[in-house]
Amino acid sequence: MKILVVGCGRLGADLAYRLSKAGNSVAVIDTQETAFNKLPSDFIGRIHEGNGLQQDVLVRAGIETADGLAAVTDSDAINAVVARVARQKYNVANVVARNYDPTMRSLYEDLGLQVISSTSWGAQRVEELLYDSDFYSVFSAGNGEVEIYEFKIPQAFDGKTLGELLKDQKCVPIALTRAGKAELPDAQMVLAVEDVVHFSATFEGINRLRARLEGKEEA
Repeated sequence: MKILVVGCGRLGADLAYRLSKAGNSVAVIDTQETAFNKLPSDFIGRIHEGNGLQQDVLVRAGIETADGLAAVTDSDAINAVVARVARQKYNVANVVARNYDPTMRSLYEDLGLQVISSTSWGAQRVEELLYDSDFYSVFSAGNGEVEIYEFKIPQAFDGKTLGELLKDQKCVPIALTRAGKAELPDAQMVLAVEDVVHFSATFEGINRLRARLEGKEEA
């Protein structure tokens, strides 16, 4: 694929390098020539010094035939505008913008952009890891609003149903594995110690489940 990366900070440089190593044709744009020093010496791609807000710079970098664009500067305003232009004017199929300041997240959402907020996601993951929990996150969707967790059934829920464990609508079962064999679960399945349940949940849902297991669930 032909991909443009706008912004060659630490994130942009690492992203461009990964994309290049995967065999994609990559062009990197940044306003500062020294920013390209962050790219590894074996980076195979094109670099363009210039402002990603200027259409001549985008055209020179190949936006007219690009399959994807990542706007990952440290400016939310620039990322939002570049992403919007790429999608609306040049019909780039895959456009992703970095959200630098969580308070500006609504700007991207109002524009209907696919956004990645490393700050929000990182803060949530750190909060989760600080809890003493047997839940393991195995997949994170979006910016962590919904995650898939793995959980081994404890003695306290032996003989109870899956519906009793995951009775919150914000926790949805995906699979139950017993003795190495997985199956699609339903609420009436009776649980046994050492069963492994995979379920999707919001952060609110996982906190409610944690409270239930600790006997602190509100009536």
